[in-house]
Amino acid sequence: MKAIALPNFKTRRVLRESGSEFWMKCCYILIWTMPIILLTGLIIKSATLFQEKSVLELLFSSKWKPLSGQFGFLPFILSSLWITFLSILIAAPICLLTAIYITQYTKRIVLKIMHPVIDILAGIPSVIYGVWGILIIVPFVAKMASWFNIQSSGYSILSGAIVLSVMIIPFVLNILIEIYRSIPLELSEASLSLGATKWETIKKVLTQKAFPGIISSFGLGVSRAFGETIAVLMVVGNVVQIPRGIFQAGYPLPALIANNYGEMLSIPMYDRALMLAALILFVVVTIFNLGSRYLINYYEKKI
Repeated sequence: MKAIALPNFKTRRVLRESGSEFWMKCCYILIWTMPIILLTGLIIKSATLFQEKSVLELLFSSKWKPLSGQFGFLPFILSSLWITFLSILIAAPICLLTAIYITQYTKRIVLKIMHPVIDILAGIPSVIYGVWGILIIVPFVAKMASWFNIQSSGYSILSGAIVLSVMIIPFVLNILIEIYRSIPLELSEASLSLGATKWETIKKVLTQKAFPGIISSFGLGVSRAFGETIAVLMVVGNVVQIPRGIFQAGYPLPALIANNYGEMLSIPMYDRALMLAALILFVVVTIFNLGSRYLINYYEKKI
């Protein structure tokens, strides 16, 4: 009887393993195909617009007159880039220095206290950040503009960037903390034993070891910032113009889609234009991710 039961047991185990492997392969294939499906759908939906307008005209024209069939995306693209890179410039040093201080200088109890705080910041709905921006940041930016003899309502690129930088800080900071915590303690001890100071060890040993992860966290922050909608929409001004400075109003691509999709679709080709805006968002975020992945691989080889 044992001789008969053993093959049955092996057969059931092989079937279970084959079934588990099959579902894991299905999930793997799904992850690969989802971006392709999204990209294909956006291209199909916006393809009609390419038949009437050239790509250069759509991307590099500043004329946005949907009733006349003129769809120039340059103001929206530049506004998105302004806000995204300015928010990263604000958030990056704050996140990096905070991560270094928490992991290298403070006691473990501080990290235990900080984790819930970071989680709370990450879980706050974006509309609350938008309301906070209207009440606090917009008046502050308007006052700041007056210091430079610039007239501004406060609804500007800078307001959107400040609100957005606060929103992406918990995501980037969480990753940076885990990166520095994962560095072997032996590296720090070896550097200190050779006579290096603590700051020299952090700057030249630990940060160099963590550099690929730092690039990855900032790349994630850029992707998050570029696609954020509601909070930025509430404080950026939403004026169709090419911004010439940080105190001027802008109109990023996500705000364009959120403001107009569903209300203006009676205008011919308007839905195709909004789908093209989504396609531009998709392509730009993909380029950012591929660029950060290339830099990560490059510095990992150097290390």
